[in-house]
Amino acid sequence: MSGITSNMAGTVFKVLVQAGQAVAEGEDVVILESMKMEVPVSAQESGTVMRVAVVEGDFVNEGDLLVEWE
Repeated sequence: MSGITSNMAGTVFKVLVQAGQAVAEGEDVVILESMKMEVPVSAQESGTVMRVAVVEGDFVNEGDLLVEWE
């Protein structure tokens, strides 16, 4: 099982996937907000979402797990 991690510190603005959903490489999975800028986080490869580790409004640091997938 792999994971998608945050590439920056910020607030989870929007979660775009849910458990069981197939995700294609390059597809946005979460949008983070920092300093009023919205920054999408994309899947690095195709897979299936096993668990979403965050909810909208959560604060995350760089490297924190956002989505687990296989």
